[in-house]
Amino acid sequence: MTLFTYKQLINGQWVNALKGGVWPLVNPATEQVLMDVPFGDADDAVAAIDAASAAFPAWASQTPYQRAEVLMKAAAWILERVDELAVVTTEESGKPLSESLAEWRSAANYIIWNAEEGKRAYGRTIPARLATRRIMVMQQPLGVVGTITAWNFPVYNVVRCWSAALAAGCTVVGRPSEYTPRSAMMMAQAFHEAGIPAGVLNCINGDPAAMAQVMLKDARVRKISFTGSTRVGKLLMDGASQTVTKLALELGGNAPTIIFPDVNVEEIAKQAVQWKYRNAGQVCVAPQRFYVHNRIADEFTERVANASRSIRLGNGLLKSTDTGPLINATQRDRVEALVAEAVAEGAQALSGGSRPCDQPAGYFYSPTVITGLKEGMRIYNEEIFGPVLPIFRFDDTEEVLAMANATHYGLAAFVHTNQMNTAIRMYEGLEFGMVCVNDWLPATPEAPFGGVKQSGLGRESGLEGLEEYMERKTVFIGGVT
Repeated sequence: MTLFTYKQLINGQWVNALKGGVWPLVNPATEQVLMDVPFGDADDAVAAIDAASAAFPAWASQTPYQRAEVLMKAAAWILERVDELAVVTTEESGKPLSESLAEWRSAANYIIWNAEEGKRAYGRTIPARLATRRIMVMQQPLGVVGTITAWNFPVYNVVRCWSAALAAGCTVVGRPSEYTPRSAMMMAQAFHEAGIPAGVLNCINGDPAAMAQVMLKDARVRKISFTGSTRVGKLLMDGASQTVTKLALELGGNAPTIIFPDVNVEEIAKQAVQWKYRNAGQVCVAPQRFYVHNRIADEFTERVANASRSIRLGNGLLKSTDTGPLINATQRDRVEALVAEAVAEGAQALSGGSRPCDQPAGYFYSPTVITGLKEGMRIYNEEIFGPVLPIFRFDDTEEVLAMANATHYGLAAFVHTNQMNTAIRMYEGLEFGMVCVNDWLPATPEAPFGGVKQSGLGRESGLEGLEEYMERKTVFIGGVT
C-alpha cells in the first residue's frame, strides 16, 4: 500500500504551513473530519513562487524529450496506484468510486498526451521580402504559472493545466481547493516520485484570497489558470491588469440541451439522467436547461422523472451508490433554495425537490426533475451545480436556438438529433465554446476546452491549450549573404 504525503510541496520538500495552520478536511458523505491538512497563507505562496522562479531557467532549458521522460514516469506512477488514489478522491469529494477511478485514469492520459505533444511544439519560418533577410517564429515557455483549481474535479482540473505547463517548460505553483486538497497533493507526489527537479512543481494549500493576491501582484507569475465562478474570474481580471498577467479562465456554465423529436426517446432519457447526475450535477459542462420538442416532451419527462426516483444516493465508496452528496452544506443549501423558490413561483417538482429522508448525514439532495419554469426564475438563469434537471418545451428550431443563446454563459451546449441539417444549424448557431451533437462529454486531452462570453477566456487541453503556456518570439536576421 502506498504511503501518500498530505502536505504542501515547496521547493522539493514536503512541508506544513509556515505558520502552522491546518484545515479540518470533511467527508461530504458523512460530515466527519477525515484529517487536518496544512492550510497556509500569503507567505506559503511567496515561498512557492520563489522556488518556481529559481527553478525555471534550468527546467526551461531542458529539451522537451527530457521533460517528457519525467511526465511519462508520473503517468506510470499514477496508473500503478489508481485504485488507491481513487479511494482518497472519493472520500474528500463524495463522488462515486467509479467516477474517481475514471478521473485518475484520465489524468494519466492528459500527462501522456502533453508529454508527447510537447515534442511537437514547432516554430515556423516566414519568407522574407529581401533575399538578405530571414524571419522565424520560436515558441518558448512563459515562466512561472499559478493555478487555482476547483473541487468538483480535483484531479482533472489540476492535471490538464499542470501537465501542459510542465510539458511546455514552465514551472508551477498550484493551489487546489481546500475542500479537495489531497487529490492535488497526490498528483504532486506522482511528479515528485518521477524525479521532477525541486521547485519545478509546487503544491500549496491555504487561504484562497491571500494566495491569489500574491500570484496577481508578483510579476514573476506570468500566467494564472483559474477554474471557478464567474464572479471570482472577474476579480482576477481586475487584479491581473496591474501586472498584465495572462489569464486562462474556465468559469460558469448553463448548458442548453436541445432534444429534437427524431431521436430514440427511451435511450436519450436514460443518457440524460446518467450525465445530468454525474458528480451530483457539480459539473461545469453538465447538461442543464433541457429543451425538449413538444412532440416527445411528455414521454421524455415521464421517463426521466421515473429514472430520477430510482437513483441511489449514498457514500461514494459503496458499490450500490449511483450519485453522492454535494461538496458542502453551503452548496446543498443553495441548490435547495433554487428549487424552493421556483416551486413557490409556480414550477412543479416531479421527483425529488428535497433532501432525502434516508440519509441522516451528508450533504445530499434528491435528484430532482422540475417543469413549469419561466425565464425570469433564478433557477433558469443561474448555474445550478446540483442534481436538478429542468425541462422546457419548444416547437420551432429558431425559437429554441434563441432561447439557448439567451444567457451570459457560453461554455458547453448539447444537441440530439438524427437530421444533419438540424445538427449543422444548431452547432453553427449556438454561442458556446463547445457543442456536443449526439454526445455528452466535451472533454479529452487532444481537443481544446473552454468557453465564450462570461464562461471564460483561453483554452486548456489540445494543441491550443499547450500553446497557451508558451510565448511566441519573432526573430529577424538581416545581412545574410
